[in-house]
Amino acid sequence: MTDLSTWLEASGAIAGTGGVAYMKVRAPRAYWRLVGLPVTWGRFASKYRTTMDVCGLTVQPSGFRAFMVRNVASSQVQPVAPKIRRVRGTSTGLRVTLRLPAGLEPADIAAASERLRHAWGVHSVHVIAKKPGYVELRMTGFDVLKRVRMPRKAMAHDLVVPVALRDDGTAYERDYRKVPHALTLGANQSGKSMYQRNLIKGLAQLPLALVGIDCKRGVEQTRYADRLSALATNPDDAASLIDVLVAEMEDRFDLLAKHGASDVWDLPAGLRPAPVVVLVDEIAELFLISSKKDEDRRERIVTGLIRLAQLSRAVGIYLEISGQRFGSELGKGATMLRAQLTGRVVHRVNDKQTAEMGLNDVAPEAVPAASLIPADRPGLAVAADSSGGWSRIRTPEITEVETVAVCREFAHLIPNLPALDPFRPAVAPISAPTVPPMPTTAPVIP
Repeated sequence: MTDLSTWLEASGAIAGTGGVAYMKVRAPRAYWRLVGLPVTWGRFASKYRTTMDVCGLTVQPSGFRAFMVRNVASSQVQPVAPKIRRVRGTSTGLRVTLRLPAGLEPADIAAASERLRHAWGVHSVHVIAKKPGYVELRMTGFDVLKRVRMPRKAMAHDLVVPVALRDDGTAYERDYRKVPHALTLGANQSGKSMYQRNLIKGLAQLPLALVGIDCKRGVEQTRYADRLSALATNPDDAASLIDVLVAEMEDRFDLLAKHGASDVWDLPAGLRPAPVVVLVDEIAELFLISSKKDEDRRERIVTGLIRLAQLSRAVGIYLEISGQRFGSELGKGATMLRAQLTGRVVHRVNDKQTAEMGLNDVAPEAVPAASLIPADRPGLAVAADSSGGWSRIRTPEITEVETVAVCREFAHLIPNLPALDPFRPAVAPISAPTVPPMPTTAPVIP
């Protein structure tokens, strides 16, 4: 009986250990909640002061504090570490709010993030400056970009569209009010199309006009015709459509001047025109020409895009441009247009120069990270903007069928913009499922 009970206990321990190991690999979120979070929390609480001291994140106390400790408390004066104001666990990691003592700044904490990661045994540590004197440590317990799962609260609203997951476990949102124009770069099979698919799925649920420019004969954007207000599938149509958008922009400026407003959002809701998001797939197709007779058309396109990028934010027209490369070799006006695109998302690229085209002028330190994106992780990218901040992101995998279904479901949100009606794409009818014909005679039963 003793041998049997010992065998059962040993078998249970082995099964439990195997289950935990399996959970850590196949269900990292569940493992984090059950095992990782309590262990990390305890390790953080027990080693916090020692870790901060070893990492050089402490300062000498003020003279008054040292006097009180030495003479009133009769204890040894210790260096002062950042005070813990709040600790809370999440489904992906641990969030810690710290109050910085005089003499420390957020950059000091960020410089030691790699050492803190190893000291507390977490996958990564990100430092976010919340307000003067306060920082938040966002620790992730596992690689959240390995299997992307968006937070449940990440929903499209106003002009904010969650399109990817950051490596700190938060949603990367495309906010058109803050970053009106953006550029997305990436090589073939890098996940650039998946990023656009997630973006269109979110934009389709908002009351705005979607304008597509896809000079690859519309192979990427035609499938979303149910939700598009306009679509151009060749350079000639693109030039005409851009001219119409420039005219629409000028009409909206006249409306602002008439009502004494400096921004479309200052107008009353009844007078405010619908926002317009222009989706350009493969920008190089608008720049490249095959003969001299195409130069005038390219000049029209480039001039119109530059005018839109410089002026259209105030009237609610936004640009979303993507391509494999976007450098000066495309021709006159390329770098000028790129400079107006505040947001940057760079997927895996074929050379370092392409990564520099997208990131070097806004976040130079992000260029090495973009150059090292592996080919076996499509959808992984580096996102940056003019603030200098950057982060690694990855888009969740969704099917074309799902995005098309969302576009068809929210087709009623297409706003009334008569200027775009000539470019409205034809919508293919929904084919009904075929039903096999019923037999006309009853089967003979033997």
